[in-house]
Amino acid sequence: MKVALKKDIEKLGKRGDIKEVADGYARNYLIPRGLVEMASAAVIKRTEKVRQARELAESKEKEKLAEVADKIAGQSIEIKAKVGADDKLFGSITNANIAQAIKAKTKTEIDKKLITLSEPIKKIGEYKVKVRFVDEVEAEVIVKVIAE
Repeated sequence: MKVALKKDIEKLGKRGDIKEVADGYARNYLIPRGLVEMASAAVIKRTEKVRQARELAESKEKEKLAEVADKIAGQSIEIKAKVGADDKLFGSITNANIAQAIKAKTKTEIDKKLITLSEPIKKIGEYKVKVRFVDEVEAEVIVKVIAE
């Protein structure tokens, strides 16, 4: 049965998509919960407009994120930390610390979840850190950890 999605449904699709699903799944689960409607010609036209509007909004958002990525790409961020023996830090530098340092330097707020660290930084040095906004948009920032 062809259905038009009214809401984003995990593992099925996004709002405005037209999908083919099993009749029982549509009749017993999706339609009673108001997640989809049967795909008639009028519904397909309407959902096509919704899908186009969503794609336009996503492309504008991607452009904004690309501008932010260009702004922070290649930036050198210095973070001061207390150091013990063998240049080891007391504690560690996490993605939250890096997000704060980026905000302080570039006046650009970045969610800490976008920053990719394989493990917290525990020594003085220079590290390359990726900031991944969406699949195609990412930037690399150089983080220099120095002693206080």
